[in-house]
Amino acid sequence: MAYPVTLISGDGTGPEIVAVTKKVLDATGVEFDWVEMEAGVDVMEKYGSPLPDHVVDSIRETKVALKGPITTPVGHGFRSVNVALRKMLNLYVCLRPCKYYPGVRSRYDNVDIIIVRENTEDLYAGVEFEQGKPETAQLIKFAEESGAGKIREDSGISLKPISVSGTRRIVQWAFDYARKYNRKKVTIVHKANIMKYSDGLWLKVGREVAEENGVKVVHKAEGWVVYEGGDVEFEDRIVDNMCMQLVQKPELYDILVLPNFYGDILSDLSAGLVGGLGVAPGANIGDEYAVFEATHGSAPKYKGMDKVNPSAMILSGMLMLRHLGETEAADRLENAVAAVIKEGKYTTYDMRENRDDPTAAKCSEYAAAIIREMEK
Repeated sequence: MAYPVTLISGDGTGPEIVAVTKKVLDATGVEFDWVEMEAGVDVMEKYGSPLPDHVVDSIRETKVALKGPITTPVGHGFRSVNVALRKMLNLYVCLRPCKYYPGVRSRYDNVDIIIVRENTEDLYAGVEFEQGKPETAQLIKFAEESGAGKIREDSGISLKPISVSGTRRIVQWAFDYARKYNRKKVTIVHKANIMKYSDGLWLKVGREVAEENGVKVVHKAEGWVVYEGGDVEFEDRIVDNMCMQLVQKPELYDILVLPNFYGDILSDLSAGLVGGLGVAPGANIGDEYAVFEATHGSAPKYKGMDKVNPSAMILSGMLMLRHLGETEAADRLENAVAAVIKEGKYTTYDMRENRDDPTAAKCSEYAAAIIREMEK
């Protein structure tokens, strides 16, 4: 039986990389019932929204979507379509594997990190108060009168909600993922030493979940905690230290579970360790629905040039195969991508030592090489 999947091409270079990804996925032998949908800046005039209601309805029906990148205006216009989908469908997990494939230009060759980012809370919850508005003035007054602190009157304000329930489910998800895919360690990342009521709660609940998963939390002294035992190791890192650790010794880390804001930043940092966003797949997953997408943007300046690297999109399709339980097909696809990258003959311009290399493959040629590799 074919898997129903909502296919969203996106805008900019999205339609190109989605088209070749569809061909690659069809070549795995797994059958899909593709439900093609339009979204993004290119359909604003047609539907009055970059994310028409019928697109969301389609995902609710198929339960799974493969989505190309969609442009988000900076500082004006509509909010991110990605953020909207996460909220509408309660996609509370942002999964971003960052794995090195031999042949990719990188300073590192031993990185295999899974970013598990909480997707619905923290600074990206969208609870904001605009500078100069009456309600903002009321909030500033309340903060001062309650003793929370003095805020400048000309401030804009974003709130940082972190809940017990939101923290509990994402940390447990990280432990479950570790067991399912035979990963060894979960590291919870925070800034609890400064933000004691938000990140402090995040760390406190994370430790509770770790204990429920067989980890013994030993309080040695004020602020010093040791974690012992458990079939999955557990540790915590302060976010600024975590950034340094990733640059110095990324091979020590396995699964990182982070609040929304830090997760966004460290997922890009981790992608940089393995060659950049061009090889960084992603997924947004909830209890009912899942949307798979490349982590990079739409790169509109390359639109229609058949030039950009589709690896991140193709590897997001690989994650979708794993989600659907098609493990053998997912392994064949990932191995084919790795083989083509290692050979180097059909890689795109961004994976070449010289980005102006005239022998660089086109987007479609690279995908065709992956299909040929799978057919061997």
